[in-house]
Amino acid sequence: MGAGALMSFTVTVYCGSLRTVPESYLALAAEVGRQIAARGWSLTWGGSSTSMMGEVSRAARAGGARTTGVIPRGLVGTEVADDRADELLVVDNMRDRKAMMEAHGDAFLALPGGIGTCEELFEMWTSRVLSMHSKPVVVLDVDGHYRGLFDWLRELGGRGFVSQRALDSLIRTEDVATALDACAN
Repeated sequence: MGAGALMSFTVTVYCGSLRTVPESYLALAAEVGRQIAARGWSLTWGGSSTSMMGEVSRAARAGGARTTGVIPRGLVGTEVADDRADELLVVDNMRDRKAMMEAHGDAFLALPGGIGTCEELFEMWTSRVLSMHSKPVVVLDVDGHYRGLFDWLRELGGRGFVSQRALDSLIRTEDVATALDACAN
């Protein structure tokens, strides 16, 4: 079965919600949303209508994808909850948000983002390494956004704190199509 033929496949996307991100990242998020929809997949994301979160969800919906947003009650106003989501789940806190996003996703894709994106990425990656799930964890690193992070992780590996198996289980890509192909495998 090819990547485009997966039925009822949902990608959970982690990305920035701050309104100060460069325009190129907004365009990237929109392209991810368009390509998720073009493959006939669904999107789960952090439930915000602003910044990259808003772009990925609007583009996915415009292409016909089902969208499920998950947002903590305390961030409904701050991150501006996306009331156009097919399903908007308002949860009590960040831990509940991550658990709900994990439950809805068949794969996890991190776009450029800040500490919240990194927290979500690390939790899903750690869970995979510990065999708590076997779903793909993918980083879309279009312009070296995560270069310093990966340099640090390799350094930790060299010091004996991160196994090569763990490093190999995190998939790093540089373009949208490759990232989504990795999500499907």
